[in-house]
Amino acid sequence: MAAGYRLNQVAVSGEKSLKTLVENRRAFTLDNCELNLFETLQPSLLVPLTFSDFVITSMLRGKKVMHLFDKPGFDYLPGETVLVPANVTMKIDFPDANLDNPTQCIALALDQNKIQHIVDRLNETYPREGKHQFWNLHHNQYHFLNNLELAQTLNKLIRICSGSALGKDILADLTLQELIVHIIQTQNLAAVEEGAYSNEDSPLAFVVNYIRANISEKIHVEELSEKACMSRTSFYRAFKREFSISPLDFILNEKIKKAKNLLSATKASISDICYQLGFSDLNYFGRQFRKSEGISPTQYRSMSQGNEAGTSI
Repeated sequence: MAAGYRLNQVAVSGEKSLKTLVENRRAFTLDNCELNLFETLQPSLLVPLTFSDFVITSMLRGKKVMHLFDKPGFDYLPGETVLVPANVTMKIDFPDANLDNPTQCIALALDQNKIQHIVDRLNETYPREGKHQFWNLHHNQYHFLNNLELAQTLNKLIRICSGSALGKDILADLTLQELIVHIIQTQNLAAVEEGAYSNEDSPLAFVVNYIRANISEKIHVEELSEKACMSRTSFYRAFKREFSISPLDFILNEKIKKAKNLLSATKASISDICYQLGFSDLNYFGRQFRKSEGISPTQYRSMSQGNEAGTSI
């Protein structure tokens, strides 16, 4: 499984400044947000934590197991973000935390009215394509991998909140707007990947379904823009604005996803899979696969088939 983009680690608190070894808290309070940095240095189970505001959390180091919304606990690792609504209690396990391997996590508390103001401005200034389509931040899509833009924006906000720059409240407000936009885009892309992005009134939903139905073909942006009834420039801009990824990168990601399925579930040769998915260069296919997954197609097949064999024993 591909990992999300990690945030920059922050220096762990000195031992003398620690008030507790479980969720030791450092807070940086600004006009419209509060950045909390939590550190845990000993194993603990079901530690409760509740905020009166909406909270954007992201892991910096270590591992937690999160329990939210009466659902099974899930591993929470660096490169991931979790959204928690106001007055919802999260219960957290720290199975591996110790002095040499602390967990570190940020929790950015935002007033819901501030979030709504940003979303309203986004809808007014950059309306979405299609009838009855509005930007919104969804609480049910609360756990996702960081993309590059989201990680960079969170790192920037940490620097602003914990620093002493002139006008830090103004800088934080601008970055908060950017952060909310990136979270909404990330949620939209996650909905696509989960098959939950479908709306008859959205030309982009139609295009996404078309790409998936024709993933073995060579697909051109001009062809997609025609199907969306938009100019090439308008289509490219709308797609990038919706998902924070270009149409070509999305097509490539879908091809790699299909390749992983074929490598795991069939005995087709790697060259056959390459050409079956519309790649004309086997070396290019291999480079792009390694860039996405961190390993070669051959290594991926070996690992996936090895896991299946281990499961069947």
